[in-house]
Amino acid sequence: MALTLTGVYSVLPTPFDAAGRLDTASLRRVVDLFIGAGVDGLTALGVTSEVARLTEGERREVLDTVVAHSGGRVPVVAGTSADGLAPCLEYSRQAQAAGASAVMVSPPRSPKLNSESVVRHYEALAREIDLEIVVQDYPPVSGFAMEPVLLARIARQVPRARTIKLEDPPTPLKTARILEAAAGIPVRIFGGLGGVFLLEELLAGAAGAMTGFAYPEMLVAIVSAFRAGPPDRAADLFYRYVPLMRFEFQEAIGLAIRKEILRQRGVLEHATVREPAAVLDAGTREALARLLGWMRDVQAAPWIPA
Repeated sequence: MALTLTGVYSVLPTPFDAAGRLDTASLRRVVDLFIGAGVDGLTALGVTSEVARLTEGERREVLDTVVAHSGGRVPVVAGTSADGLAPCLEYSRQAQAAGASAVMVSPPRSPKLNSESVVRHYEALAREIDLEIVVQDYPPVSGFAMEPVLLARIARQVPRARTIKLEDPPTPLKTARILEAAAGIPVRIFGGLGGVFLLEELLAGAAGAMTGFAYPEMLVAIVSAFRAGPPDRAADLFYRYVPLMRFEFQEAIGLAIRKEILRQRGVLEHATVREPAAVLDAGTREALARLLGWMRDVQAAPWIPA
């Protein structure tokens, strides 16, 4: 039976120790934290997992650790994007062998990439593996912007590729256009981008969020409230939580902020980001402390550490 991806899938950070070595003990704590927060699934080896900075051996160790420690409690999506079809197929076979429930794949990077070659890429992948495929639409990484009609075509021609992780703003508008182009096809769209447009994406028809935001409890609360309806309660929660989403999603330093929050939550031993990496300055640390204190004291957010 095919897996239907929906709800909140947390993209896991990859923890490192102070010397930059892989820290699997912290990774297991992150898995427990996110599952305990009520997420519907986990995503390993995503862009914000620093997958581009991992060795081949580390990639396998991260995925094996996540699948083993999740223990079937939630599905695990594995990022298997690559610059060519052959390595993407190899990564995807490894993910299937490791026990992943789905793979997340961006179009391969190519100076002359076009719609036909993108469709062929996903068709070839679907022939080689028996997993669901999350089509990642994130042009800064792939170098290729997929139009709504192309994403609908992929869903039509590749039935196992009917889940989209949409990270090409404006995401609410594009969500609506994809669903319109794919009329009659059960397409599921996940918002990313730190959750900063989650409410508007849900209103446009998104199935949930797939992002690495350090407080997945907030995302779960918003999606749950939206499903329960009416949307006013979800909107109230979103507007309460979005200041922290916005702060965490700052370009260049967002991952460092995310890891620092997870360190403060007691799951990361160190907030190390591998080089080349941004380092939090004193002003950013002070602003983060002020924001967390405001959310704890004024918003009464139960997950903010004292």
